[in-house]
Amino acid sequence: MTAILHLHSHLHHQFAVIQFQNPPVNGLSHATRAAVAAHLATALADPKVTAILITGAGKSFSGGADIKEFGSDRAFAEPTLPALLHHIEQSGKPVIAVLNGVCMGGGLELALACHYRVVARGVQFALPEVKLGLLPGAGGTQRLPRLLPMTSCIEMICEGKSLSSDQLYRLPDSRLFDLLVDEVSKESGTKYVMQAAYNFAASVATQRPLPMTSSRPVLALQANETLIFQQTRQALQKKLAQLPAPLACLDALEASVRGSFADGEKLERELFARLIEGSESKALRHAFIAERAASKLDGVAPDTVPRDIASVAVIGAGTMGTGIAMCFANAGIAVMMLDTQASSLEKGIERIRQTYQTALEKNKLSIAEFEKRRALVRGVSSYDDIAQADLVIEAVFEDMQVKQSVFQQLDAVMKPGAILASNTSTLDLNQIAQLTSRPADVIGLHFFSPANVMPLLEIVRAELTSGEVLLSCSLLAKKIKKVAVVAGVCDGFIGNRMLEQYTKQAAFLLEEGCTPQQVDRAMENFGFAMGPFRMNDLAGNDISWAIRQRRRATNPAAVYSKLGDLLCELGRYGQKTQAGWYDYRPNERTAYSSPIVEQFIKQHAHDTGITQRQISDEEIVQRLVFALANEGRKILRDKIAVRASDIDIVYLKGYGFPAHRGGPMFYAQSLGWEWVDARINEYSLGHRGSTWVLP
Repeated sequence: MTAILHLHSHLHHQFAVIQFQNPPVNGLSHATRAAVAAHLATALADPKVTAILITGAGKSFSGGADIKEFGSDRAFAEPTLPALLHHIEQSGKPVIAVLNGVCMGGGLELALACHYRVVARGVQFALPEVKLGLLPGAGGTQRLPRLLPMTSCIEMICEGKSLSSDQLYRLPDSRLFDLLVDEVSKESGTKYVMQAAYNFAASVATQRPLPMTSSRPVLALQANETLIFQQTRQALQKKLAQLPAPLACLDALEASVRGSFADGEKLERELFARLIEGSESKALRHAFIAERAASKLDGVAPDTVPRDIASVAVIGAGTMGTGIAMCFANAGIAVMMLDTQASSLEKGIERIRQTYQTALEKNKLSIAEFEKRRALVRGVSSYDDIAQADLVIEAVFEDMQVKQSVFQQLDAVMKPGAILASNTSTLDLNQIAQLTSRPADVIGLHFFSPANVMPLLEIVRAELTSGEVLLSCSLLAKKIKKVAVVAGVCDGFIGNRMLEQYTKQAAFLLEEGCTPQQVDRAMENFGFAMGPFRMNDLAGNDISWAIRQRRRATNPAAVYSKLGDLLCELGRYGQKTQAGWYDYRPNERTAYSSPIVEQFIKQHAHDTGITQRQISDEEIVQRLVFALANEGRKILRDKIAVRASDIDIVYLKGYGFPAHRGGPMFYAQSLGWEWVDARINEYSLGHRGSTWVLP
């Protein structure tokens, strides 16, 4: 059942308990709303019932609306959530929200509409709709300002921040906590919060009139808050100019101050209706659903039992190795970091200490957590030291012979059942696995740099990787808070295979007349965090140079611009040499245009007979984004990715693709593949047109 009703007798009072049972987070689907409305009507009609308690099964009160219903008739079918909340608020008997866990989105809006709220310790409150390109559409922007200060409302609604009941209790004015929460269970756990709710219900069952949040005045702005809307609007316009939802949230909040509850609620619904049909919200909702879909493993038997991973070893103490080690230490998993060069190991351990020290100084870590994480990382210099680890990840130089040598040593020393993983970003994992006596235990775990920060993890399934190993690594990814996408084996897997086409087109644009800053500016205006040339300077141009050399050796027919090679031959590797596609100054990351680069681009075009021309930002964006999407179709054709949405997640989480565009596949689909192919055919008639090959 979606909702259940039972009667409970306590202190001679009869209480109806409506409990959400819609796992995993008790989402407020149409079926749930209809069931709650029916049970509410039954309780109101029963003369024996003196109070109604609404709570959730499991660890959630409610996670809010069912996102999958958005865009369908069910989303607005009666009873709508606003109508249900109005019915609750107008009930003639006290309705008490019993908050036993996560209380988010529409779930929090429902709780705000109840007459009273009884809360367990540590309950998380959030109105994160802005992260889906929306605003709370069931009165949240109007009810919350009547219970919390406007500064907190802006943080929760315009920024999507969550607050725990413990944080709310520590607000400077504790009286404000009492407006939102009527009773707090002294002990955590469903049993205790329900008992507290029964006791509270007995104390308010006969009290009238019933308090309605919509009838309260909005909390008065403090003297230093009088300009809050103006200042926040300016900040949002500067930071999130391409996203309409944060500003719409602010407009709705400001309406709560300027007019009546009814007027504010009317504006809120108008804004919600506009946003839900907007491209930004559709893209963000796609990304939300896609992230959850990516965790569904294809071809793994339901009865597969994962291996226990309690200890991890990392081979290599460089930037990537130390980042990977911190991923596990941050999750409370012991990790050994192996490097046979004592100086490299010492530098790696010091890099980890400095990273944690910085977090400590910024109050992002407590002293206890600082010491705990440092203690979980242990440097070792011998393969014998890591023999009993449950998982070992090599993070050595991106060279096939080097990696094969590492895996041969691991095969010789690691205990039976240990998972052997490679952090390779491009190389053939099948070749690596075949050199071991246990290819079923070999898998790719491609972290993105900096590994302790970037959320994406490409899990690469080799031809003989077992379902057990795949499942174990997928579950481990969740434990270390990574968004994992499974990829098959090919050169570059999903992300870097597509990136090759992206960077190819970027270089061709330079040959045809663009400057690096024009290309970067166009892509950053589109929404990328960083354009392709700034990105290459940050990563190191010598890395892509080495990859091109390897690919030319294996595929002499591959077509590349020579500009990147010429750049590296000048020693311009990027930020690390203070010279790349841009010039850099000591101790700065600011990219300055380089007359040297602009001149040798023009000279190269002249020497190769390319006539340069003016190129629009629109063409730049289309050629680069369509290059990604076109290669994504080939990846699906080759069964390297299971779903188009998996490809979107790789680019959203690993490559800075703008979230409000939904990913390269979603973006192309939203434009229409027929239209996209027409543009690709146009570009295929131009310079280096042979690089455009449709699937």
